[in-house]
Amino acid sequence: MSSSYLIFATFSMAAVTFITRALPALIPKKLLDTPWLHRLNESLPLSVMVLLILTSLSYQGLSQSTGINSAEMHLLMAQIGALLLVLFVYHISRQLLVSMVVGITAINGFLWLFNAFLI
Repeated sequence: MSSSYLIFATFSMAAVTFITRALPALIPKKLLDTPWLHRLNESLPLSVMVLLILTSLSYQGLSQSTGINSAEMHLLMAQIGALLLVLFVYHISRQLLVSMVVGITAINGFLWLFNAFLI
């Protein structure tokens, strides 16, 4: 990566952060109290987390010849299983931190199970 790209990306992220932090002060209070905005605010952290997880799924090394007992397939199955468990736990508890801890524990637990019983 070139340094100009990193500088541009850093300033872009700073600008977006500044705008999103300043926007509530500029929007009328009546609009901020609407029910749809409250629902969006509740689901936004989970949406961002799910998008980050989906973009990090490791399916690049897979092909049609990849077997169920390969390490690549174990990792992908563990990631998908952990993602589904995170969505379920967040749906029940509405606690992002709890969901993240469950996800980290689940991915490690699934990898251990797959390596212990599918090899």
